[in-house]
Amino acid sequence: MAKSLTQEFVKGLWEELPPFRLVLGLCPVLAVTTTAKNGIGMGIATTFVLLCSNMLISLLRNIIPQKIRIACFITIIATFVTVVEFLMKAYTYPLYLTLGIFIPLIVVNCIVLGRAEAFACKNGVAHSLADGLGIGLGFTLSLGVLGSFREVLGAGTFFGHSVFGAAFQPFTFMVEAPGAFIGLGILLCLMNIVSSK
Repeated sequence: MAKSLTQEFVKGLWEELPPFRLVLGLCPVLAVTTTAKNGIGMGIATTFVLLCSNMLISLLRNIIPQKIRIACFITIIATFVTVVEFLMKAYTYPLYLTLGIFIPLIVVNCIVLGRAEAFACKNGVAHSLADGLGIGLGFTLSLGVLGSFREVLGAGTFFGHSVFGAAFQPFTFMVEAPGAFIGLGILLCLMNIVSSK
């Protein structure tokens, strides 16, 4: 039985939450989440690419030859990543500089390619848009939460504003590579505790 549009959207917010449930897209999750702003910026860029590529792949699913579908998917995804890159250069240049190489790497992000292969090429446009939006927002929330957690503990700030005052001694390792793994592990543990109840 086919899922409703609401079910397709909601599954990406918990049941199929990309970094925590599907364990996909961990490279940007670990690399760019030093601040909440970076995490949310990367999540929004990925969501845009997911929405647009899911829509176009769904529209073209009966036209794309089976033997070259992956190459076609990557071409479509790369087109929308280029659009995102140009938009970020034009309107959010400091964020674009901070995210650096991870913006073009959205092309090979396994979340985007996975949704194209597993969902968009097999379903209609409306369901593919709902799937892309749900998975994209779930990914954005995940990056935002992990980025907030690391920024608050590692720098004592939240979106650049001081949280604890001048006396706070931040755990600086939280905004470095080990902090990404520790933060991800703590959030995975919390999700498993919530899920078990």
